[in-house]
Amino acid sequence: MIGLYIALPLLIVLILIGIPVVRALRFRPEKGETYPDLFVECDEEKAVSDLAEMIRCKTVSDTDESKEDDAEFEKFEKLLPRLFHNVHAACTFTKLGKRSLLFHWKGKDSSVCRVLMAHYDVVSVEPSLWQKPAFEGVLEEGVLWGRGTLDTKGTLNGVLQAAETLIARGFVPQNDIYLAFSGNEETNGGGAPAIVAYFKGKGIRPALVCDEGGAVVDKVFPGVSAPCALIGIAEKGLCNVRFSVEGKGGHASAPPPHTAVGRLSKACAAVENHPFPANLSKPARELFDTLGRHSTFLYRLIFANLGIFRGALDKICKKSGGELNALMRTTVAFTQMSGSKGMNVLPPYAEMVANLRIMCGESVESCVDYLKKTVDDDGVKVEVVYGMDPSNISQTQGEAWEMMKRAVSQTWKEALVAPYLMLACSDSRHYGEISDHVYRFSAMALSKEERASIHGNDEKIPVEKIVQTVHFYLRLISQF
Repeated sequence: MIGLYIALPLLIVLILIGIPVVRALRFRPEKGETYPDLFVECDEEKAVSDLAEMIRCKTVSDTDESKEDDAEFEKFEKLLPRLFHNVHAACTFTKLGKRSLLFHWKGKDSSVCRVLMAHYDVVSVEPSLWQKPAFEGVLEEGVLWGRGTLDTKGTLNGVLQAAETLIARGFVPQNDIYLAFSGNEETNGGGAPAIVAYFKGKGIRPALVCDEGGAVVDKVFPGVSAPCALIGIAEKGLCNVRFSVEGKGGHASAPPPHTAVGRLSKACAAVENHPFPANLSKPARELFDTLGRHSTFLYRLIFANLGIFRGALDKICKKSGGELNALMRTTVAFTQMSGSKGMNVLPPYAEMVANLRIMCGESVESCVDYLKKTVDDDGVKVEVVYGMDPSNISQTQGEAWEMMKRAVSQTWKEALVAPYLMLACSDSRHYGEISDHVYRFSAMALSKEERASIHGNDEKIPVEKIVQTVHFYLRLISQF
């Protein structure tokens, strides 16, 4: 009997240990489809020189439009017919509003259409922090320097180079293709919404939309050594929230127990110490399921048994922060704070601003409610400055997804293709109104340094990556 009392708990422990281990052992890569090689080529010298000319158009957008140089945007628009005369000859061009450029490449069957997107506006630069001029398109030692080489004139160039090449060869797509370019994406402008409104007015529902987003990257997923091609199937929402406190002001020599800045600091600490709860969205689940199978055994043990180890994963994410944590929850980053203008004056008013990236399944309203409950101070006013909910989630089955996977796999043969949740915002979110097949993929293999230069300093791209981008679009369009 004593032996039974010992053996039974031991058996239970072995079962409890054994089940997760067996799951991890069975959590291996599924046999995926292999794609035949598709040889493509383009005019490599033209691809590089054309992008350099685009970079020389200083199309810097600003929320204050009076600071923009309209002549530079017009210069860019007039440059396209000269560089891509085949595209302009074969496609119907429509300009919608001030900054929306739309090319319609008619196919054999117009009952289906697909959209390739990019934006040609760029963010500003601090010239003193750049090693090379940001708007001169300097080509040196096989590298093209300039603002927009990665975000996203490089993509726009890839789309147009591929179209120009295929049209010259007499290629006619099976279905219609739209090339849609906006000039105010960086300011959340109306360029892309104008194009979507145009499509809605004509009853057009694209079977595939491809915009900027993920890329081919290394060492971004725990335990995976192979390069990963991440295709965004959704993007998080965005919300800027202002926290403010009204004070009495006065001289700093006789302060109250808590000044306006002190109350704000307490509110800031409360929010940072109580992150939003983990929310394992569909894009994150599919990412973990796809790449987790290629990971080391320890991580496979976690990802194969998220029901058991989700809490442990959550703790790791909260402690480390960064991209993995952002995949798991709504994030809050405090970015601005202001108080008194005098060092010895109590502030009559103080405020701070937080930037939220909202997880799928949540909303601006639900996030603000959470912040108010967390701060728990009626004296701290919490209000939305600007906000938009997360995008719709696109499908990862069917023809459109397979087209994306095929073109990626044929261009970057060693890469593991996986869906993911885009943490930043793009124009593509507007297309969720008219398509369930919106994919976010910047057709480049980007190093950590190159990714950091987007919106940063010394943005540049190696020549071979310019060519690879064209090759990707050649393979993608060839399926249309």
